[in-house]
Amino acid sequence: MQFGSLQEVIHQYIHNGQSVALEGFTHLIPFAAGHEILRQKKHDLHLIRMTPDLIYDQLIGAGCARALTFSWGGNPGVGSLHRLRDAVENDWPRPLRIHEHSHAGMAAAYTAGAARLPFGMLRGYVGTDLPGVNPQVRELRCPYTNTAIATVPAINPDVTVLHAQAADRQGNILIRGIVGAQKEAALAASTLIVTVEEIVESLAAPMNAIVLPHWVVTAIAEVPMGAYPSYAHGYYARDNAFYRAWDEIARDREQFTEWITRHVLCSHNHSEFLDSLAEAA
Repeated sequence: MQFGSLQEVIHQYIHNGQSVALEGFTHLIPFAAGHEILRQKKHDLHLIRMTPDLIYDQLIGAGCARALTFSWGGNPGVGSLHRLRDAVENDWPRPLRIHEHSHAGMAAAYTAGAARLPFGMLRGYVGTDLPGVNPQVRELRCPYTNTAIATVPAINPDVTVLHAQAADRQGNILIRGIVGAQKEAALAASTLIVTVEEIVESLAAPMNAIVLPHWVVTAIAEVPMGAYPSYAHGYYARDNAFYRAWDEIARDREQFTEWITRHVLCSHNHSEFLDSLAEAA
């Protein structure tokens, strides 16, 4: 396990053509890491995420992705992801292959990946139309009851990227507040990168918090406000105005490209990105 700058760990551990999961649920979404992937012009990525939102709209719109495995993609509380829709409907800026699941299907696939099993099982897909649009969804018979059970292939990302509240100096990670599939995505990956709000002497983990032990972590970068414009429980609030504004920015290809260039590509790091937004306000 190593500590490094965000630029260093993204450069060292994320490579073109890999499968990459940037996980977070409502909060702790790794925006800073996603923007660094953009700055370093990583491409041909197979992106994976339960509930992809704005950061995946940006990565897809910038042409970083060749494929997307996901459940429900949208701008929470606002509407569609317009860059995702443009890629699916019009192949802009490049064709995007999609593997669509429900939340339960993604959870089953991540859990299987974390357990190093070849596939996950769930009842929810049996009798639905989803296998017609996702050939990865298949079916087997229970060897005990002969009941039909749907299966999904395990998800084992080459790299999982998380944002968390804190890491201690041994490399243990603290996640508290609302959680989604972060733990499963972390354990399923070959490489785990974590950005954190701060590095502390002791995690002082409260009851029901998730602590990822240092031996499953590959690299850690301290990036304050690294989940912005989403929130980090106990640190800062969600910027709802950003999510509303994104709807208009993302509708137009030229406006989107100008925004990405000005605020992400022309910023050397996350701190400069935040400064650029403040200057434009």
